[in-house]
Amino acid sequence: MAFKRISDLGDLTGKTAVVRVDLNVPMADGVVTDDTRLKAVKPTVDAIAAAGGRSVLLAHFGRPKGQVVPEMSLKPVVTALANVLGRHVGFAELGEDLPASEVVVMENTRFFPGEEKNDPELAAKFAALGDVYVNDAFSAAHRAHASTEAVAKLMPSAAGETMGAELEALGNALGEPVRPVVAVVGGAKVSSKLAVLENLVEKVDHLIIGGGMANTFLYAQGHNVGASLCENDLKDTALKILENANKAGCQVHLPTDVVVATEFKAHAANETKAADEVSGDEMILDAGPASVAVLSEVLADCKTLVWNGPMGAFEMEPFDMATVALAKAAGALTEQGKLLTVAGGGDTVAALAHAGVKDKFTHISTAGGAFLEWMEGRELPGVAALE
Repeated sequence: MAFKRISDLGDLTGKTAVVRVDLNVPMADGVVTDDTRLKAVKPTVDAIAAAGGRSVLLAHFGRPKGQVVPEMSLKPVVTALANVLGRHVGFAELGEDLPASEVVVMENTRFFPGEEKNDPELAAKFAALGDVYVNDAFSAAHRAHASTEAVAKLMPSAAGETMGAELEALGNALGEPVRPVVAVVGGAKVSSKLAVLENLVEKVDHLIIGGGMANTFLYAQGHNVGASLCENDLKDTALKILENANKAGCQVHLPTDVVVATEFKAHAANETKAADEVSGDEMILDAGPASVAVLSEVLADCKTLVWNGPMGAFEMEPFDMATVALAKAAGALTEQGKLLTVAGGGDTVAALAHAGVKDKFTHISTAGGAFLEWMEGRELPGVAALE
């Protein structure tokens, strides 16, 4: 898709940019415990300042549902943000005069009932805060809210630096990718990623299914999965996905060997066996080494990788083996310039960090719901509004 960047807004000297950002950071006792999202704001604020403008930041925090909830105020975030930006950051309520700071954080947008209703009157109040609009919150782009969608239609709009990088990476991954393309989709349940699977079989050349999801597909193919997590009622759905993949020329890869245990706990006694040899009291907790070897070869034969979800119960050793090994293989191929790698989703980010390859992937999205909806092939209102 075509969208404007901050550089396309021209000289911003004497102008104010209304910037939608993600300040929904984890906090404990009023202190920010992880400033990853704050650091993502800095490139955009710096770019606006370099163009001569100042930034008024719109963001939500928690789910106050249109009510003023003091514990969900953004005011406690100001000090941590100022430290990250290296700039003076002010704070204001909507309707107050803005402080003369180069950066101003506005109070939680979700304190207003009109925010989640995409209310045009609230959007007009947001637009009155400045001269141009910049959306730098991909994580909120799947919501048609007043601060993400309606306001973008009221003033010259552009994507922020972090949002722009995200959109470019996603476009390279599934929009106009270099083929062959492989997708890794893992996690507990097929039902939670049904739309993702249905979309991907039409878009990618190889689909690797892992985690508890793989058990449902193995069961659908007639394998005994014992006491494993499995959505038996989705047997026909799984078979239909496999049928559609075959019609679309997408090769689906399931584990051929698995690691099983009779207890769901770290370091439980375990055994590796063929996927069709699982006993009634055994749980499949990871893909086996033979599967990893085959899947690593699939990655090596591809040019583009999209990854969402772990291959097994990666939170518990030794059932993190397949996730770690496949992630390291992807990271090595990325470093060698042989594979473009894009990953996203909470569990995915944690798994790649656990594998020590978080910094080796081409792009890692910290947006949960928006990334998932993008993988489903759905239009994201906050992105569409920038076209």
